[in-house]
Amino acid sequence: MKFIVASRGDTLSNELQQVIENRLCQAELIKDTRSPDMVITVGGDGTFLQAFHDYNDRLDQTAFVGIHTGHLGFYADWSPSEVDALLTHIIKTPYQVIAYPLLEVVIRYANNREPARYLAVNECTVKSMEGSLVCHVEIKGETFETFRGDGLCMSTPSGSTAYNKALGGAILHPSLASIQLSEMASINNRVYRTLGSPLVLPQHHTCLLKLINGEKAQVTIDHFTLPVHQEKVETIQCRVAEEKVRFARFRPFPFWKRVKESFISD
Repeated sequence: MKFIVASRGDTLSNELQQVIENRLCQAELIKDTRSPDMVITVGGDGTFLQAFHDYNDRLDQTAFVGIHTGHLGFYADWSPSEVDALLTHIIKTPYQVIAYPLLEVVIRYANNREPARYLAVNECTVKSMEGSLVCHVEIKGETFETFRGDGLCMSTPSGSTAYNKALGGAILHPSLASIQLSEMASINNRVYRTLGSPLVLPQHHTCLLKLINGEKAQVTIDHFTLPVHQEKVETIQCRVAEEKVRFARFRPFPFWKRVKESFISD
């Protein structure tokens, strides 16, 4: 099996990275930065998100497993004290693959440039560079509303625990192939009106944001800001992606237990 270890870069994470690489190489596993079968992240959710985007061109061939070296990472199941047990599993035990839905984002521009396609583990956010965001929201090709406000957030089920939760969105189980649209400070009065509530769309529904007033948008995919603010974005299309992100599981870790430990338990 080919593997790569991605570190957050702090002292503890780097030390664990070296320990993991040495142990796996001694077991005759192959370190391969170009085409790994397994990506082991040491750090937090940010470390995992970076690794996902580094290897999102081979999601059907690569599985991820995370070790958290700070606060409990939502995508990191293992603690530093459990590294020996994890490495024993990796060397000797076949793992179960757990797959989570992803968000596909297609951005189309006004200057005939080729559309840009992105995948998000957590969410895509859209904000105006100046003032309020104004855009038409279409669902399945039909205009649903004209949004005016700070911005919009489209999240995956696993990403529903991130920015979406802070916006008052629902937490969705990753077994639901869906996406969720949540508003950021919408303007609602007798002139302008939006639904004012998060929307959950199933796998076969597409949401299209049509920007108006010729405004430039700030678009983020997960925590990465895209360099689109210098160009006029016409539409942003969101739907459940055909691809999924795959996690290597060596022991049960139910989603609701993960939610409880992240937000409720001490």
